[in-house]
Formats: sequence, C-alpha cells, structure tokens
Amino acid sequence: MTAPSLPSLGILTSLPALEHPGLLAPPVAAALEAWPHAAAVAVCAIDPEHADTATLAEVHGLGMDTGANCVVVGGRRGEDARIAACLVRADTRADVNGVVRRLLDVRKASFLPREEAVGVSGMEFGGITPVGLPEPWRLLVDARVLTMPVAVIGSGLRRSKLLVPGRLLGELPGAEVVEGLAG
Repeated sequence: MTAPSLPSLGILTSLPALEHPGLLAPPVAAALEAWPHAAAVAVCAIDPEHADTATLAEVHGLGMDTGANCVVVGGRRGEDARIAACLVRADTRADVNGVVRRLLDVRKASFLPREEAVGVSGMEFGGITPVGLPEPWRLLVDARVLTMPVAVIGSGLRRSKLLVPGRLLGELPGAEVVEGLAG
C-alpha cells in the first residue's frame, strides 16, 4: 500500500503535518498522532498576519471556496453549558441562531467569548481548528465541506494552516455531518 499524496493548494508549501509538530498547537499534534487519516494532512507555514481567511486567500491567490472556518458556539440549557465547534466553508456562514441553536437544544446560541474559546481549546484565536477539540465539545461539520477537494483549515496556531481533503473532515473524531449547517 502506498502512502497518500499530500494535498497542495496554490502557492502554499505543503509539508507532512506529522513530521512538523512545531507548526501545530499541542492538542492538534496529539489528535493527528491518533487519527488514522493523518498521513493525508499537510501543514503550511504562513505569516501570522495572513491567518484570517480573506487575507490568506488574497495573499496566496486562493478562492474563498478553498477555506473552511471553524467557529465555536455555545449556549445554556439550565445549568448545562453546551458548546459546539462548527466547520463551514469560508464562503458561507454558520446558521448560529437557527440550525446550531436547535442542534444544541438551547434557547439562545452565540459565539463563545474569545478568551474562553482560546483558553479551553489550547489553540490561538484565528487558528482554532476542528482537529484536537476539547472532549465535551461537539463538532458540527456542514455537509458541503466534505465536497471540497482540499480544505484550508486552522492548525491551532496563527502561523500555519492545515490542508485536508474535504471528504476526510467528516471522519474526524466526534464529527456530526449536518446538511444546511451554513447558509
């Protein structure tokens, strides 16, 4: 059996993610070590000033349809805090107050405060990724992400990005593929 080829996109330089743990947040590196599809994941070093999706796309000549954003949303049901990371194509927006709110079964859903998302995830703001999320968080993946040949996602750090075949993102631990998660 041959090893899968590394995904590549535009002018980004693809490196085997497992061989470059310094370009990954610790929880991301640990999760990739345990994930059977990790050999198909590339990491690309970038300027941290280019970490935001629109800037990355512009600087590297990528379309917005190549990125997938991971947003963290929370709500409460009584004393129970419910949190989900939502992975949606960068050219869409998560339906936070519709689909996500209903899936979390909360009265009101909103983006998790930056300090909480960063502190609990162990990842940097602007680099939060669906790989290596904290155990109690749900992972909701918009079905359209799975159709992306290669998705540019966070690495847990602002100074790098992961390139992952879209079809594999539905196979991340705990992933729940949701039709219409984003509009």
